[in-house]
Amino acid sequence: MTSLPEPRPDPRPDPRTARTKARLRESLLAECADRPLGEVSVSAVVRRAGVGRATFYLHYEDLTALAVDACADVVHAAVDALHAWQTDPAALPPSHPPAALAAFLGGAADRAPLYRTLLLPGGGGPLGERLYRELRERSRAERAAVGAPRPELVASAVAATFTAVLADWLHDDLPADLTDPTALADRIWPLLIALHRAV
Repeated sequence: MTSLPEPRPDPRPDPRTARTKARLRESLLAECADRPLGEVSVSAVVRRAGVGRATFYLHYEDLTALAVDACADVVHAAVDALHAWQTDPAALPPSHPPAALAAFLGGAADRAPLYRTLLLPGGGGPLGERLYRELRERSRAERAAVGAPRPELVASAVAATFTAVLADWLHDDLPADLTDPTALADRIWPLLIALHRAV
């Protein structure tokens, strides 16, 4: 007797799952606006989201996993802002930062109390870990695509530097003359370019 083939999984996302996860992300971000992530409970998140605990654990292992998912948009915005000047992978970076970088930093400053709960000084926390990974991969891929030397080394240095500086800036651990987003963009940009050119 011939066995039937396994049915293929449906590649289309379930809209109910997407809506539930969006509610959980919004709930977590709202809770973190009032207190650090470490003081937020699953009970508070599901109560605000209007879902049950079982539903939460169906989608996320724990609050950290939810936080990482909730941070996706700001991470993508940061990575895109750093590469906004780039239309040709072989092009040299400009001497001045792209306007998108200062715009991103301004938006981050507006939500600093929230981001401080997810991005710890020095670049740790769920937001820092995700930002580092995605920025490192983007930088590595772009250097490798044009045959630039040491893509892994430079990508690690760039990702670690930007993530740590952003974290320290959000936690007010940088000098007072760098509190303005444009001032920080103007200072960090040459540093990142120097790392790219160091090897």
